[in-house]
Amino acid sequence: MAKGRVSFFAEECKACELCIHFCPKDVLGLDMENINALGYHPVTALLPDNCTGCGICAMMCPDMVIVVERA
Repeated sequence: MAKGRVSFFAEECKACELCIHFCPKDVLGLDMENINALGYHPVTALLPDNCTGCGICAMMCPDMVIVVERA
């Protein structure tokens, strides 16, 4: 199975959760430990080992805060 790595510009995340909803492998979730400068809990990779690098999360993000790399 393909592997991927997802990273975020967390300070610009508005926590809309579109990326979380559309991730087919349930990799993403909100970082309930942190609040960004905009006042939101930003998205984070809760299960990074499940990422296949499909890029759906990045395509769904309206603020382009997600970067996906395929390994």
